[in-house]
Amino acid sequence: MSYSDGFKRRKVEGELVFQPSTRFHPLGGREFTVSVAIPTSLLSDCATAEQRINAPSRIARALGIFSIDEVVIFDDSPVESRPPAVDLDAYTGDTDPGHYIQHLLSYMETPPFMRKALFPLHPNLRLQGLLPTIEMPHHPHRDEHLPYMEGLSIAGKPDNPAHKTLVDLGLRKPISIKEEIPPKTRLTLSFPNGNFVDGVEPVDPAAPRTEAGYYWGFQIRRCDSLSGVFTESPCEGGYDVSIGTSERGLPASHVFPRTTPAPSLEFQHLVIVFGGPRGLEYAAMNDKDLSSVGVNVSNVRDTFDHWVDVLPNQGNRSIRTDEAIFIALTELRRLWSEV
Repeated sequence: MSYSDGFKRRKVEGELVFQPSTRFHPLGGREFTVSVAIPTSLLSDCATAEQRINAPSRIARALGIFSIDEVVIFDDSPVESRPPAVDLDAYTGDTDPGHYIQHLLSYMETPPFMRKALFPLHPNLRLQGLLPTIEMPHHPHRDEHLPYMEGLSIAGKPDNPAHKTLVDLGLRKPISIKEEIPPKTRLTLSFPNGNFVDGVEPVDPAAPRTEAGYYWGFQIRRCDSLSGVFTESPCEGGYDVSIGTSERGLPASHVFPRTTPAPSLEFQHLVIVFGGPRGLEYAAMNDKDLSSVGVNVSNVRDTFDHWVDVLPNQGNRSIRTDEAIFIALTELRRLWSEV
């Protein structure tokens, strides 16, 4: 069975049988990625822990719904206002919003069955019961199995003497693999033969996307400034197309006219950058690296390949960052997906 086939489990005479599923990219494996960058100031108008947990949870939902591959959290606050040291074992929603957002997004992206092992009790997660579900393909479902799964290595001795590691897949029983891996390590496993015994092997976490076109969750990166979004990119050669969002930009329908077929950007790695309550201008104003090369409030738009307004003539005076993400991705998704 090819990598581009999905699998759905059902009971047949006591054995697992795999059926095709539709949760993969119709064109097969894809090399391109789409990233979203968000500012820490998105929490600046939140006064309580209940309010602070809402924005990251909605953002995580948007990232999953629109199959975003990477989220970058950049600090857009003045450097002099940042505390010199923060107790990361304490609640950080009001002291280090970057850590807080990263913590919540990491928790939500992780398959639920392994969260207890990977995330110790922490004040940031006190209200985790308020977080919505985010059922991405790598989160296990009792009625569906794909040719890839996320697993967590656990302590114990495999029954098979040729195997060295037990792996919890969120099923009733763990499986074993030949590789020796320390406990509490998250793995992406491939099942090329359609079963839990033959040929099972760890693969690069990007393999489900590049080999079969499955959306496999989002990577999380944090940086100290807007410029760090670009200069610290893990992509070889960086992002080749960048889009800045602003109510002062050109309407997205003018920058990317609606045509048939839909316009398609030529890119390998696309990043869409969002500002906080005071916009990307505020991020540029507090970025010393951008200031050193002449980028300021008046010309921050020149930092991006495209400067767009995703909702012209908005009815509210302001749109929250988590709302803007849903609006922008709805409008811009046609640039990389024709289905």
